[in-house]
Amino acid sequence: MKTMTCKQLGGACDTKFSANTFEEIAELSKKHGAEMFQKKDSAHLEAMNEMRNLMQSPEGMQAWFENKRKEFASLPENL
Repeated sequence: MKTMTCKQLGGACDTKFSANTFEEIAELSKKHGAEMFQKKDSAHLEAMNEMRNLMQSPEGMQAWFENKRKEFASLPENL
């Protein structure tokens, strides 16, 4: 199991997510983002706008995900 923060995943806070795969951690981050959207958290809304801009380019989004997968893979396992 590995841990990444909301900020490491393109978000706005230091909330930690732990999962066995990048796909699992991405899903946890997505749920957290939805909660922050409902709360109208301004910092997260700004981060979401930045991600939305990134999604305008399929190549850019694919590169972003590939970099995050590599970052996840390079992390040490939780102790």
